[in-house]
Amino acid sequence: MAAHLSAFLGAWAALAFVGPLVLWLVKRDDHPFIAHHALEALNFNLSILIYAIAAAVLAFTIIGLVIAIPAAIAIGVGWVVLTIVAAVKAANGEGYRYPMTIRFVS
Repeated sequence: MAAHLSAFLGAWAALAFVGPLVLWLVKRDDHPFIAHHALEALNFNLSILIYAIAAAVLAFTIIGLVIAIPAAIAIGVGWVVLTIVAAVKAANGEGYRYPMTIRFVS
């Protein structure tokens, strides 16, 4: 659960992936369950960072501005909701895979 919720601590500086990364590096060999959730949170937060950068780049075009504002809102709301869902699943001892996640680290 800490792997998922630690993303909120670094989100203000676009570093939401740091908490899950540290937890994954520390616990990946000792606890498979923790490693799974930390890896999922890491990949999800890296994906969200890429999506947010793409929305920001699109905002610099006229057509992109119309698309980027709703996309940024959807990305933000989706990030918060899916992070909370994943944390609840982890607290219940269940596995969870984030949707629309690019698997950077496996």
